[in-house]
Amino acid sequence: MKERHLFYAPEAATAHALSADDAAHALRVLRIREGDELWATDGCGNFFEGTAMPGGSSKHPECFIDIAATTPWQRPWQSEIHLAVVPTKHIDRIEWMMEKATEVGLDAFHLLCCANSERRVVKTDRLEKIVISAMKQSHKALKPSVSELTDFAKFIAEPFDGDKFIAHCYDQCDVGDGEKAFLFDVVRRDVPTLVLVGPEGDFSIEEVRAAQAAGFRSVTLGESRLRTETAALTAVMFAHLRKTWNAAQVQE
Repeated sequence: MKERHLFYAPEAATAHALSADDAAHALRVLRIREGDELWATDGCGNFFEGTAMPGGSSKHPECFIDIAATTPWQRPWQSEIHLAVVPTKHIDRIEWMMEKATEVGLDAFHLLCCANSERRVVKTDRLEKIVISAMKQSHKALKPSVSELTDFAKFIAEPFDGDKFIAHCYDQCDVGDGEKAFLFDVVRRDVPTLVLVGPEGDFSIEEVRAAQAAGFRSVTLGESRLRTETAALTAVMFAHLRKTWNAAQVQE
């Protein structure tokens, strides 16, 4: 079967134009010509089918889509998945994680700065491009949002209408009372989920206690000690699986 290219058109509903990067790729690389079929998404949950209308100049090519049909995309997971992660020193590891997590499926990335952060500056424009590419490659119509780097204390104080979890490696007796649950067992299918994943040196004990005081529940991702990007992708996978399984297969 011939590969079908999905293009990004963030303002398709109004401007009917592909993004600048996608217009250049369509016209210069794929040699799209006027009247050729185009398939695009606005990243907000809609697919658009139509034909190409090239424009602009050789230096600044533009490509518009003459829309023939608009199809809303049904998100496979039943409620929102948010991942809050502390970027690693080597940003390519976080870039890899965000690419793969987007392919799996989630709603938002939140970037955190905490006591043990190794990186305190992040260029989100590059991360946005990686997320957009992964969305198109996996044929989704939802682009996960990517937040600017936010201080940990400020982030945990912000409201979130759903279940909030913090994954860490401490024994629960060291950070507070209660049980440290396995994340997969406590994610609820129809309730939005937010998971915090720390840096290589983990969150500080004080940060874990502060998160718990702010309503976050401590969880484990399993017996293995995972790198930040592996832990983050695992958390997304657990949440995604719980929210996409048939309801009859999930024991609440």
